[in-house]
Amino acid sequence: MLTITKQQAGRFILAKQGLIGSYRFIGKSGAYDYVRQAGCIQYDPVDVCGKNAELTLQSRVKGFSKSMLQELLYEDRKLIDYADKELSIWPVEDWPYFSSYRDRSLKHGKTFKGLSRLEKKAVSYIRDNGHVSSDTLPIEGEIFWHSSMHWSGNWHKKSPAARSVLEQLYTDGVLIIHHKKGSRKYYDLAEKYLPEAVLGAENPCKTEEEFTAWRVLRRIGAVGLLWDKNSTAFLGIDLDAEKRKMILESLTLQGKICPVAVQGIKQAFYYRTEDDQLMASIVDESADLKPRMSFIAPLDPLMWDKALILALWDYQYSWEIYTPAIKRKYGYYTLPILYGDRFVGRIEAVPDRKKKVLTVKGLWWEPGIRQTKKMNTELEKTLIRFARFNDCDSVSRV
Repeated sequence: MLTITKQQAGRFILAKQGLIGSYRFIGKSGAYDYVRQAGCIQYDPVDVCGKNAELTLQSRVKGFSKSMLQELLYEDRKLIDYADKELSIWPVEDWPYFSSYRDRSLKHGKTFKGLSRLEKKAVSYIRDNGHVSSDTLPIEGEIFWHSSMHWSGNWHKKSPAARSVLEQLYTDGVLIIHHKKGSRKYYDLAEKYLPEAVLGAENPCKTEEEFTAWRVLRRIGAVGLLWDKNSTAFLGIDLDAEKRKMILESLTLQGKICPVAVQGIKQAFYYRTEDDQLMASIVDESADLKPRMSFIAPLDPLMWDKALILALWDYQYSWEIYTPAIKRKYGYYTLPILYGDRFVGRIEAVPDRKKKVLTVKGLWWEPGIRQTKKMNTELEKTLIRFARFNDCDSVSRV
């Protein structure tokens, strides 16, 4: 088994992610290519300085603008909103793989009395009138209902009937999200936007075990390098230690992943075999490692396993959005700062879109980081790019 240093492991991940060296992902096609590589990127509706999915793309896609993601989702229909690692965005071409999700949702929906009648009414209305939101669908009242996509909540609590019906049809795959206004979702029939070749395709995974293995392989590719350890990078996958070990061994025997040892860490790591050449270039130091600076999204695939980040980079990051203000160490919505192959700090930057000014509310450097002229110049360039990404013309500091 190949043995590498922690620094080499970190560099491999960053190179795979497109966060170091020359830009590999450029423009709208680059945004699409990155999502295909990652498999999924997480969606979160909070918009302080860009939504999580947008922040994920701006950090590694040269020339990215928020409109590109909207076009890929709601005009080109190359990407889709659906569950995976929580609510995510992933390529439409992966629709057949999630057949079991939709089958489970269909069975779940049949357990609610009266839901089938309301579903037929909703589909008929949408077919005649086009996309709707829970506010515009003419179905009144409340029903006992709970989504199969999210298992938290109170089973005995009534939900607004219109919202419940739309979300059930959405998890069933009958509806997809037509577009969003802020956090409000508008739905329309999937058959109007997804090709029959996708909608009617058989699930490539014949068993649930195959589907789980496919998802594990996909998550390894999303991060680049993952260890044989309980990991939040596997969130949403039914995976205990025994099953994880069995799947990793099976994928290794199939030649789909390669094991690697990292000095100072007892767990074996795995990367996709298709990245053999990249790993070789990291080991022989021929890889393009030209330093860039990026502000990283809180739920970026790079940050999925914070224990891994701590182990490889000695960088501890906590998303403090849900931490009471008095207990926060940093800020409400701080972003990790990546420079070259190191995490050098974190930043809280908030745009005033009316005044078109990006305000840096907080900037915290990591211990031992020397603020060189070159790094400060790179910070100013990154702030200007980030301001443009947030429709701002200038940057100010508190």
